[in-house]
Amino acid sequence: MLKVKSRTGESVQQMIRRFKKLCEKEGLIRDMKRNAYYEKPSEKNRRRMRKAQRTPSY
Repeated sequence: MLKVKSRTGESVQQMIRRFKKLCEKEGLIRDMKRNAYYEKPSEKNRRRMRKAQRTPSY
């Protein structure tokens, strides 16, 4: 769970901006988009295989 505490002299817009950056850093937005619709298990495996081929393993 992400929490953003107010800093002294910080506006609400700045807090929201920091919160959004934390969400991106944690990968929440990416997970939400991926879970927005059902993905068949075969499609999940296909996506994982493509990702494994892209990233070289040393």
